[in-house]
Order: sequence, then structure tokens, then C-alpha cells
Amino acid sequence: MKRILIIDDDMDMCNLLGRFLQKKGFETEASHSGNKGIAKFKESKFDVVLCDFRLGDKEGREVLKELKQIDPTAIVIIITGYSDIKTAVDVIKAGAFDYITKPLIPEEVLNVIGRALQQPGGVSSDQGKNSASAQAARKYGNSRPSSPDDEFLVGQAPATKELYRQIELVAPTNYSIILYGESGTGKEVIARTIHQYSARREKPFIAMDCGTLSKELAGSELFGHVKGAFTGALNDKDGHFELANGGTLFLDEVANLSYEIQAALLRTVQERKFKRVGGVKEMDVDVRIIVASNENLQEAYRKGRFREDLFHRFNEFSIMLPAFRYRKEDIPLFAEFFLAKANKELNKEVVGFEPDVMEIFMNYSWPGNLREFRNVIRRAALLTSSGTVNARVLPPEIVDTNLYSTAGPAPTVAPSHSHPVIHKEMDLKNAAAQAEYDTIMNVLKQVNYNKSRAAEILKIDRKTLYNKIKSYQP
Repeated sequence: MKRILIIDDDMDMCNLLGRFLQKKGFETEASHSGNKGIAKFKESKFDVVLCDFRLGDKEGREVLKELKQIDPTAIVIIITGYSDIKTAVDVIKAGAFDYITKPLIPEEVLNVIGRALQQPGGVSSDQGKNSASAQAARKYGNSRPSSPDDEFLVGQAPATKELYRQIELVAPTNYSIILYGESGTGKEVIARTIHQYSARREKPFIAMDCGTLSKELAGSELFGHVKGAFTGALNDKDGHFELANGGTLFLDEVANLSYEIQAALLRTVQERKFKRVGGVKEMDVDVRIIVASNENLQEAYRKGRFREDLFHRFNEFSIMLPAFRYRKEDIPLFAEFFLAKANKELNKEVVGFEPDVMEIFMNYSWPGNLREFRNVIRRAALLTSSGTVNARVLPPEIVDTNLYSTAGPAPTVAPSHSHPVIHKEMDLKNAAAQAEYDTIMNVLKQVNYNKSRAAEILKIDRKTLYNKIKSYQP
């Protein structure tokens, strides 16, 4: 029987929570102060500790610190009110497993305790249990099977776990959120996940890409318009705020909105009212806003590219999405996940990956992040008729880059493009080509022929670099 220690200076809360958990098969003990709870923890073994954040003699973070000193593996769940959520973020970063908000909901309490007690199992799958990819998943510590019907996948890398811990922390609130991350890290997926974890999950989730819209079109998309508001406005149109009413509005690449649209957006966020373009009637709206940017909005407002007051409205909570290159433990898991989806899409039965393919995946830097990884898997599934994916169906730039980014001494000259550019007549055009070639080769040598890193230094995309290198081959 699992034992739970409840630390709360509210005796009624201790009694109610204790009786509830006992009915669910747990053994419980209660302490009505932080110091007494710490002493009881020293005396006996407990599987989980439920600790109120605000105690008469200590704060929850102090109790957490001392419990972790006694037992670094202690599982501590903090009980807090919504007003303490920002503090709860810090407590979780300090080592708490999770938090529960008051008033306590029995199902939520059981769910969090259940997750805390859950032990990771082995990899399982309906097909390919002994495939190379399944073995790689076990090797790299992944335990969850993939399904083509899953909408989201939670990885196992420490950076991924921290990301989802923050999501679970902020999702139940109505905080506005800024998502930062490189292109392809899945910002819209994370926004949808937050929506699904929130109390607004039954209401609409509406996404809008602000990166390619003109000023006129952005206003119409956000707020709608009335018939005749501008040339081409042949009918009334609902804007995204109307469509998302009661739910969540996700604005991707929000820094690209014009200053005029930012001003209208600020008023809507402040007043929870807006007018359609060309309209006079004010409309009430209740929308949670999540925005995303691959540039720092704080830097953007300091440089005059983004309104400071709008930044502060959005910046109630911010989340940094880790790049896929920092989530190596997730690669086998996402490989199976994307392969399952590709099999369903293409009506195929590709069962896994050859060992060398998984090694290539693990050694590649994935500058395009999850989007690039998904596309590589879809392409490989398309080109694989049956059995397992082999290296021959991978894009050449991935295999080629992998050859020079693995551990070990760098070659003195790149094997596949080691021939200098030689021209019979060194005119201005050919001289420029020779200089470009020399520059590229020098940078490649400096980064051990990691083309992704070289492309970053040269300020060109990886595909352009790859094409230039090919053009130099005799």
C-alpha cells in the first residue's frame, strides 16, 4: 500500500484529504506544520508528500528543500492557490513533481498522484517490437509506443519534460503566453496542447499566421469586416476574434504585425471589445491569446519594432521551445510516431528503421527541427516499399552532413568535394567563384564539415550550401 504524507496547517483539509485518499486505497499520515512534517518524513518512508505552499511556520519551498536534502528522490506535490502560480513555477523548477490548485478537485488529486507513482515501462508496439528502431528506443530511454491516431506526443528528453511541466502548470490559467522557438519546433502544436489542457478545451482553437499578411488583410482577419469596408469586401466577414470567442486565439509570428494593427490589438486585449473593419458596433469577446515568435519580443520593442505595452500584455508567461538538436532522447520515439502517421497516410506497412539510419538521425543536427524530421520520415516511408527504412532513401544532405558531424578527427579535405575550382581563364566571374569556393571550404574545415553550422556562419540556408558544394565538383 502506497503511503502519502499530507503537510497542511488546515486540520480540516488534512482530515478531508486523508479520508478521501484512504478510500482510494492509500495509507496517509498528516502533519500540521512544516517542521513536524519534515520530522515525520525523517522517521518513516513515504511514497508521496502533499505539501501546502503557505504554512504557518515555513513556506512550501523551504519544506521542499529540506525534504530533498533528506531524500533527493522524494516526490513532493505542492498545494497552492491560483494567486501563487508564478511562485509555483519556481517551486517546480526547484524539484517539486507538480502542483495542485485550490479548491482541490478529487479527480485532479488522484491524477497527479497517479502520475507521480507511475513507473516507466518497456517499449511496446503492435508491430516491430524487436525492430532496430524499437531497440534504439530502448537504448535511448524512450518508453511510450506511437499511434497514428495520436495528435500530440510527449517525449522523454529532459528538455521535453520541462517543457510539458510548464505547459501543465500554466494551461489551467487564463494567462496570455508567448512561445519562443526556432522555426519548426512545433509552436502551434504546443499552443493546441495548452488549449487542450485548459478549461477552454470545449471552445474553438483558432490559429492565425501573421507573417505574410498585409496591414489591410491582417485587420480583416483579426477583427472581421463589414460589407463595403474596402474594395473587395462584398459581404460581412467574421474575424478570428469572433471565431475564437470563449476559446483560444493563437497568433504566430506576431512581431510581423504593423504598428497600427498592434494598437488595435492592444485595445482589444485591454478592453475585451473590438469593432469590425469599417464597422461602428463594438462587440464583446472573451479569448485567451497565445502568441509565438522566433525573435525576442523584448528586443523587438527595444528596437522599436514592437509595442512595449502590447509586449507586457502578452508576457504574463513565456515558454522557450527547445530545438530538436537538444532533444536527442526523443528521436527514436518521434521516428516511430511520424512513421506510424506516414504508414496510415500512405496505406503502407513499413515496420521500422535500420540501425545505421537511427545512428544518422541521432548524429544529425536537425536545423529544421521537428518539421524537417517529420518530412524526412514521410519521404523515407514513401520511398520504402516494405520492411524497414534504410539509408538509401534518406535525403543526401542528411547522410552527407552526418559523415562529417560525428565524433572523431576531422578529415583534412572533404572527400566528396576536395577538388579545387580550376578555370582556364581567370576572369572576374571565375575569380569570384574561386573566392567563394575558398571561403566555403575554409568554414567547412573550421566546423569539421558540419554543413548546418557552416550555413549558419555563412548566412545562407543549408540547401543553398549543399547545391553550391555540388556545383564545385568536377
